[in-house]
Amino acid sequence: MGKRWTLPILAALMHGPTRFSDVARAVPGLSERVMSERLQELCEAGLVERHVAVGPPVSTYYQLTALGEHLRPAVESLLEAAAALPD
Repeated sequence: MGKRWTLPILAALMHGPTRFSDVARAVPGLSERVMSERLQELCEAGLVERHVAVGPPVSTYYQLTALGEHLRPAVESLLEAAAALPD
């Protein structure tokens, strides 16, 4: 949880199921490799679920689990605090 990019990724997933490419657009400056690593770590921690939709084209999307949803108030509070910091 304490690794860089974890909070912005969780914030991107708070709006519901999100495709990999949409997470990338929501978190500028995050490389695909690092995003993939963080998403895998979040899945292993039980905070995020990975789904693969079969069909042309195959798409992968991520969403918060019930445990991840439980963190929503904390994530929102941290985002509000970060937004209030001076530049």
